[in-house]
Formats: sequence, C-alpha cells, structure tokens
Amino acid sequence: MTEKEIATLAGGCFWCLEAVFEQLNGVEKVESGYSGGTVANPSYSQVSRGTTGHAEVVQLTFDPQVITFKEILEVFFTIHDPTTLNRQGADVGPQYRSAIFYHDQEQKALAEQATQDISTAQIWDAPIVTEVAPFTVFYRAEDYHQEYFRRNGGQPYCRVIIAPKVAKFRKVYLAKLKK
Repeated sequence: MTEKEIATLAGGCFWCLEAVFEQLNGVEKVESGYSGGTVANPSYSQVSRGTTGHAEVVQLTFDPQVITFKEILEVFFTIHDPTTLNRQGADVGPQYRSAIFYHDQEQKALAEQATQDISTAQIWDAPIVTEVAPFTVFYRAEDYHQEYFRRNGGQPYCRVIIAPKVAKFRKVYLAKLKK
C-alpha cells in the first residue's frame, strides 16, 4: 500500500476548488479550511474580513500512485486565475489569493517549476502571482463549508460560479475523473 500525500492549495473560494478536486481520481479526501495566516483556529467570519492572513484553501489527501502532485497542480492552474492578486472574480481580499503551501522540498520544486512553466508558456496575459510558501498549519473550516457544492448545488452562487468551473474541469480532465 502506498503512502498518501497531502496538498494544500488556495485559489479563491474553497467551495470551487473542493467541487473539482473531490471528483479527481486518486484524491481520497478534500477538506475546506484556512492556511497561511497568523490567527489560531480562525472562523469563517474572521477570515472573510481579510485580517487573519489566512487564505481559503482545500487540503487534499491523495494517492501519488494514482495522481501526482504535478498533475494536481495542472488541474489547479486550469480552474482558477493565477494572475489576479488577492482576488478571484468578484471575491476580493487576501483570503482569496492564489497559493501553493508546499509540504516538502519536492512539492516546493514542483510548484516553482509549474509556475515558471506557465509563465514561460504565456498562457495568461498577465504575470503569475501564485504564492509558493511552506505549509505551516491547516484549520478545517466549519462543517457547513464541507461538500458545499454537492449539498447546495441549487444555490445561485453554485449555479453561476461553481457549476461552470466544474463543467470546464470535467470536459478537460474526463479521463482523470473518479468512476
């Protein structure tokens, strides 16, 4: 049995990231939460004010024999805009920044290489602003944030913002979806 790995990613609203990554083959667990800040055990209300230093993140537990960290980063860079500093769409503030919180030196190297490759390929019209920083701590978000899209798919935010991201992901990564 292979040892599982952890990835911690910030790319705007954690509901959007969670909705995609929970469908990816090899990803065994997805939790929404907060990381990268200075306040211990923050609440959603505190993080939403933008004063805790935390970003909304998803923490993935994955099987590297099924999906690699590099492949996870490819999906990550497909489903959010890594060129907007402290914002994703209408969500504005440092809690919505693009960040990869690496868990070891291999993840750091892969994250730096991925951001460099995307910059070199000039896929985006603006520079990549994704932060690559060491992981320190993960605080799990409140229960009502977990599996949000699956449980609230009919809500306007889910229909207008999350559903199109999920559809784009499913189209591009059809072969990597859970069966």
